[in-house]
Amino acid sequence: MRFQVLSIIGHAPHPLTGELPTAADRLAQVVDVGVAAEELGYDAYAVGERHAGAFLSSSPTVVLGALAARTTRIKLLTGVTVVAILDPVRVAEDYATLDQLSRGRIELVIGKGAEAGHFDLFGLDEARQWDLQEEKYELLRRLWTEEGVDWDGEFRPALKGVTTVPRPYAGLPRVWHGSATSLNSPELAARHGDPLFTANAIQPRAAYAKLIDHYRERFEAYGHDPAKAHVAAGSGGLLIADTHEQAVARYRELYEAKVAQSFKPHLAGKAGYNTPFRTIEDAIADGPQLIGSPQQIIDKILGYHEVYRHDLQSVTVDAFGQGTSEQVETLQRFAEEIAPVVRREAPSSLWA
Repeated sequence: MRFQVLSIIGHAPHPLTGELPTAADRLAQVVDVGVAAEELGYDAYAVGERHAGAFLSSSPTVVLGALAARTTRIKLLTGVTVVAILDPVRVAEDYATLDQLSRGRIELVIGKGAEAGHFDLFGLDEARQWDLQEEKYELLRRLWTEEGVDWDGEFRPALKGVTTVPRPYAGLPRVWHGSATSLNSPELAARHGDPLFTANAIQPRAAYAKLIDHYRERFEAYGHDPAKAHVAAGSGGLLIADTHEQAVARYRELYEAKVAQSFKPHLAGKAGYNTPFRTIEDAIADGPQLIGSPQQIIDKILGYHEVYRHDLQSVTVDAFGQGTSEQVETLQRFAEEIAPVVRREAPSSLWA
């Protein structure tokens, strides 16, 4: 198993104290935690992209550029690049530049995004979101693998003899397909022989297992080697305590206040937006959140691995408004007490 740290750079008041850091302090915190993650031996650090809601992740390329400048080894991912609303030429240029700056450490996770509203913001029809994603991704692939591209499509002006610069550092960067609720992303990933990154953040395990099973079935049907069907899984937040009882006592108020703060009434009943695990007991027992003692968290990750057979586990340490020192302390404890056991029990060839 490989391990990634993900931040979508939430910027809401602390669910208990109401405190809100400045934008500058919050962005600096994300970079500082990314540096710490590399020092602690994590394999990857990812930054999300949101254009609506209480987030500061509208420009992930800028944040990843800062991380590239302060790190040397750790992989730098997105989580996700909302390719459906972006110009593929701009995506090709920006991320190839990052790939050069980081000397080949960039990998994209593409998706349609999880925030309602960004299609309107960019003047696009949300009803066409999957058509947008498919066309724009396929153009991006061509721009990164070909020179002198001639292209004509529906959602942007035609291209004639285009070669984007800079070129990627060492060929096509790996592109994962982020998947939360729909079979469209697993299908597109399978068609191109790309890896799948399932959100595994809000819904029950069976919902994500359905997406992964479809992906593996279609990956092989398209003629790709099943051994190369890499899968990654997210998590809904990481909170570690010495025992189950201490986790419940220490984090109940924080967890349940954050659930209440994040509830989106206009999206009630729509899969992937509001967690059904509203109490901390529910979250520990059945949710994707990694909350509890080290052994509980080990057991949960390995339980997901039995179903998902995933290669990469993503963890999030800023989901509940934690400060920098608490985030780093949590990452250190995970790296020392949890990661070695999971790596041994669930080996992976990813990034070998």
